[in-house]
Amino acid sequence: MESGKKRSWAEPFKIKMVEPLKMTTREYRQKCMEDAGYNTFLLKSEDVYIDLLTDSGTSAMSDRQWAGLMLGDEAYAGSRNFYHLEDAVREFYSYKHVVPTHQGRGAEHILSRIMIKDGDYVPGNMYFTTTRLHQELAGGKFVDVIIDEAHDPNSRHPFKGDVDFEKLEDLRKKVGREKIPYVCIATCVNMAGGQPISMANLKKLREWSKEHDIPVIHDATRVAENAYFIKVREEGYKDKSIAEIVYEICSLTDGCTMSAKKDPMVNIGGFLAVNDEELFNKARNMVVIYEGLHTYGGMAGRDMEALAIGIEESVQFDHIRARVGQVEYLGQKLLDEKIPIVVPVGGHAVFLNAREFLPHIDQDQFPAQSLAAEIFVESGVRSMERGNVSKGRNPETGENYRPALELVRLTIPRRVYTQAHMDVTAEGIIDVYQKRDKIKGLKFVYEPAYLRFFQARFEKIG
Repeated sequence: MESGKKRSWAEPFKIKMVEPLKMTTREYRQKCMEDAGYNTFLLKSEDVYIDLLTDSGTSAMSDRQWAGLMLGDEAYAGSRNFYHLEDAVREFYSYKHVVPTHQGRGAEHILSRIMIKDGDYVPGNMYFTTTRLHQELAGGKFVDVIIDEAHDPNSRHPFKGDVDFEKLEDLRKKVGREKIPYVCIATCVNMAGGQPISMANLKKLREWSKEHDIPVIHDATRVAENAYFIKVREEGYKDKSIAEIVYEICSLTDGCTMSAKKDPMVNIGGFLAVNDEELFNKARNMVVIYEGLHTYGGMAGRDMEALAIGIEESVQFDHIRARVGQVEYLGQKLLDEKIPIVVPVGGHAVFLNAREFLPHIDQDQFPAQSLAAEIFVESGVRSMERGNVSKGRNPETGENYRPALELVRLTIPRRVYTQAHMDVTAEGIIDVYQKRDKIKGLKFVYEPAYLRFFQARFEKIG
């Protein structure tokens, strides 16, 4: 590149097949949103123009992954695709033993059942919805030990996923080592805005865990994205490959749960991976009860083959640079127009700061939920709430948790949309921002007992 000259960026792939999108009117989308109870999860996908609800299972598989589907060995026991997956996990993630599951929450369920007992406490660098629920259903209580900067959407801390060791030590001293079955660590923390954890922090956590004989379990869903941030932000890693950094991250932990529908870009699948032989035997015994035989665990052979290939592709530098770069591109478009978002921009999504976007709406009137609905009506872009609705209620008081972060997540599927789609998304959000004072809050008309954000229904207040 010539000195001082900035060149345009383009996706590192070409398009082989297209899926036509339905173009709709504002009036049509308003009716769709009313029918969906102002919950973007209840919209029909065919009515969505640009779908940024989630990156879970929505990415575009490569030609190699599609070819891998044709190599599916659908044997009930001992599928060769399982052994290919096992080899990939050992090569790229370092873990010795693999138990496939239908998706990440299947792994969370099995892990929680075999490691958590009633009255336990599970510290982690911010909660994730399904992870916390499985921990609670097993009798445990999640305790947030992430640094304070993670709860500040305007903090520019480069590693907002880091563990606060003063919080971690306070918990250990309060409840005792025997009440802490493991420390739960997510890479690129979703609920904090896709924020990474540093390698230095992980190394310090490894030392702490060895000192107190407490395992570290890794939510590896977005480990490749985290590795990219370590490469570009942390001293000593700029010359290391993404694959090397991913391997080092995993080697500092004792096991992982993986929703393979994210980084490895498959439409369904996940696994639990551990190093401990006894834990592995318990897990593969449990998977037979809830998922399937231990060599398929709820996945078809063809899906395990696509996953094994996707693990390899996920650590390719050109891919991950473009993946994170597209998220950063959308984030910068919004920052240029003074739209309040979580900074630094995360690895998988841009998070709108709904509390600053809609300061006139009380948090118990769900400003993030309201904003997500308004964005769809205005532009046809589907996003999702990550705030008071997602966090749920305090089981002791029945009050909403009212978290510090009240966010709308614009989640970018991998290899699906172009730069032009990001431009259209930004323009729609800017239009909503210009008339934000007219947006009203919401109230529940139906509230599920668990994970209410998936199926709740609302109506406008006033």
